[in-house]
Amino acid sequence: MSINWYPGHMHKARKEILEVLPKIDVIIEIVDARIPYSSENPVIAELKGSKPCIKLLSKADLADPEMTQAWKTHLNTEKNIQSLAINSRNAGETKQVFDLIRKLAPNTIAKTRKIQVLVIGIPNVGKSTLINALAGRSAAKVGNEPAVTKAQQQIHIADDIVLNDTPGILWPKVENPNSGYRLAVTGAIRDTAIEYEDIALYAIRFFAQAMPDVLAKRYQMEVQVDLENPDWDIALLEAIGKKRGAKAAGGRVNFHKAAEILIHDYRSGGLGNLTLETPEMKIAEEIEVARVRAEKAAALAEKKALEKQKRSGKRH
Repeated sequence: MSINWYPGHMHKARKEILEVLPKIDVIIEIVDARIPYSSENPVIAELKGSKPCIKLLSKADLADPEMTQAWKTHLNTEKNIQSLAINSRNAGETKQVFDLIRKLAPNTIAKTRKIQVLVIGIPNVGKSTLINALAGRSAAKVGNEPAVTKAQQQIHIADDIVLNDTPGILWPKVENPNSGYRLAVTGAIRDTAIEYEDIALYAIRFFAQAMPDVLAKRYQMEVQVDLENPDWDIALLEAIGKKRGAKAAGGRVNFHKAAEILIHDYRSGGLGNLTLETPEMKIAEEIEVARVRAEKAAALAEKKALEKQKRSGKRH
């Protein structure tokens, strides 16, 4: 699955970040602890340069604790990056953010001015919830729908720290189809953007193969993966629908309702604290994305060369 966003929105957000970046001392990029790789924005890595960056794994209370620790270890190996996992609704945990900001801020700031922090993240990653927790007040709008923050704003969260909030930005195109689906499963993408059934089938394939006991326990059913049967995932989703009374006319299963049940159970934590990707998956998928990108570039170069050859032949 390849998802395209609105290039105009991305261009505007990128421009705003470039304008504010020169005065920024520390960057906080908020990612979803359930999908730390898929919820990253590659544009941030490109723009931040050598500025210190805190990778904040939000919604850690919904993720697998062991996997969150594995992700922190992985992220901490990257240059100029420190990772921190928090449940942003827990005020005690957010205090760690203040300490890390002051630790990473250049010593030259001293007492001459406030530390300028840029907070960035994709929509619905918990950015506004974190800002409100840090500020100790409702300083940013919070909502379950993506893209609640519409404009850049400055928020004073301490005597020595100012947050520069930006609209949640997504990149123009998600090249990795797995990332696209994971973003949809967690709710980073508006549910109207992709078919619910499509999202649920991706989710059930992942859960059935990676953690079948989770589905078996939640829905009190047998979970069988039959890769020789192309409809095995549909059968599993229908079984969930039957268990939960998602019925349509004629006694058939309401497939859309069954999809909603599975996705809602995951997003609410009803299936348990589950992480959808590992550092190893990230490495493998980045290699695959690079391979596909190289193939497309080679095909384009070949096409241009043939067109040039044709034009040259016509002139002669």
